[in-house]
Amino acid sequence: MTQTIRIAAAQIDVTLADREGNLARMLAKLESAAAQGAALVVFPECALPGYCFESLAEAWPHAETVPGPATNAFTAACKKLNVHAVFGLLEADGPRMFNACVLVGPEGVVGTYRKVHLPFLGIDMFTTPGDRPFAVQEIRLRGQTLRIGMNICYDGSFPEAARVMTLQGADIILLPTNWPPGSECMAGCVVNARAMENHIYYLAVNRVGIERGFRFIGKSKICAPGGHVLAEATHEDECLLFAEIDPEKARNKHQIRVPGKHEINRVADRRPEMYGKLVEPKRP
Repeated sequence: MTQTIRIAAAQIDVTLADREGNLARMLAKLESAAAQGAALVVFPECALPGYCFESLAEAWPHAETVPGPATNAFTAACKKLNVHAVFGLLEADGPRMFNACVLVGPEGVVGTYRKVHLPFLGIDMFTTPGDRPFAVQEIRLRGQTLRIGMNICYDGSFPEAARVMTLQGADIILLPTNWPPGSECMAGCVVNARAMENHIYYLAVNRVGIERGFRFIGKSKICAPGGHVLAEATHEDECLLFAEIDPEKARNKHQIRVPGKHEINRVADRRPEMYGKLVEPKRP
């Protein structure tokens, strides 16, 4: 029997412009999750700097390079605890700033993702849109291979992003978020739908608390390949969510419900030749 991998979503509060305090909070949650058996711990979008900056100039002092001080601190903690972690930050790259998340393990930075779809909200009004194709990172956790895709918040509204990473072999997609009121349907329905339609695990981790008048609604969730809920926070309090996942279940796309009578495969049954509109250039 395949051994499962224990993963965790850290639904936490974040203080705007307090990188040191937020980093300390994340490292404490990382240690707590590891003590409870988690091999992978995921934190919210912009968990390091906060989100509701009102200009690029205000946010710039709270951005950092990758690798940088925060990823170095996470690397040391991951090495000590034998875990991997994903957390959100503002990435400085020359004159550009990206809303990004980073996958870090005992050996350092494994991969980064820069948010592609930017809403008119918070720091996303000022950051540069992600400039790298969607990608899947492969890591070893407790003797097993896990293939990870990353999106950030608003990206989850675009099914093409998850589908591309599914086609690249993702077992799980991680979605660090900053969901404010108005995002209840994302938390309640879309996370399940992305897991179901791609037959993958899907983890969305939101923050809580209030920042410059914006309340964040929590409601973090982990879903299985069939779309059913493995763990969820129905509240707006800090918490750790845990789930046991089996990558092989995500890889078996051919679902046999009634042999010879009801079988589906949402990857093999696609009709790409019918989807031309999806790749037409965007009109002004």
